[in-house]
Amino acid sequence: MKQSHALLLLVQVIVLLPLHCLSDDFVSSRATYYGSPDCKANPRGHCGYGEFGRDINNGDVSGVSWRLWNNGTGCGACYQVRCKIPPHCSEEGVYVVATDSGEGHGTDFILSPKAYGRMARPGTENQLYSFGVVDVEYQRIPCRYAGYNLVFKVHEKSYNPHYLAILVLYVGGVNDILAVEVWQEDCKEWIRMRRVFGAVHDLQNPPRGALTLRFLVYGSAGINWVQSPNAIPADWTAGATYDSNILLT
Repeated sequence: MKQSHALLLLVQVIVLLPLHCLSDDFVSSRATYYGSPDCKANPRGHCGYGEFGRDINNGDVSGVSWRLWNNGTGCGACYQVRCKIPPHCSEEGVYVVATDSGEGHGTDFILSPKAYGRMARPGTENQLYSFGVVDVEYQRIPCRYAGYNLVFKVHEKSYNPHYLAILVLYVGGVNDILAVEVWQEDCKEWIRMRRVFGAVHDLQNPPRGALTLRFLVYGSAGINWVQSPNAIPADWTAGATYDSNILLT
């Protein structure tokens, strides 16, 4: 199993940016919300989630700044965000999942309208909406999905056996997926998938037969390759969802 010096340099560049979020300290910033008629987020977000990105976490989602999005490694990260206007803002704030990227007016978060309103004390939502942009503080928190830990989906544009793209849907804990590789049995080596954008990784002409994946995970345990004990079956189809059975904390 090979790991090149170039990979190590890439990892160092990627992970330097989000390190400050892996602590218990709140970071000061600003937040606004999407102009959406249905109180949901953008279905064409930069993470590649589509409609899933509007409904995950009961619709409490957010676009994050380019810094937090971090070339797509920040997709799926979970945050506690609370505004800082005492008469209108609750102490707990809102818990959101990053599903898109974008910024403006010094913001780190463009919340779904539903999530933005959940920062308010009961009965003061309209006043909070009227501000448009508010000062907030946030911290990275563990993602918790009942019954799921690291789950991925075969992207709809995949075509067996010529093209495979996967979309990482759920990542438990405080963890970022830096890279994905597929095992090629005849060559006895791992083949790197390309990060297309956001949480989408692809590979032209993937190995035939059942596919074993491994993920380069960055979190509280450092940077580690973690192999899925569940192989993708040889008859994989576009749109199918697979539980990796990887336990992340």
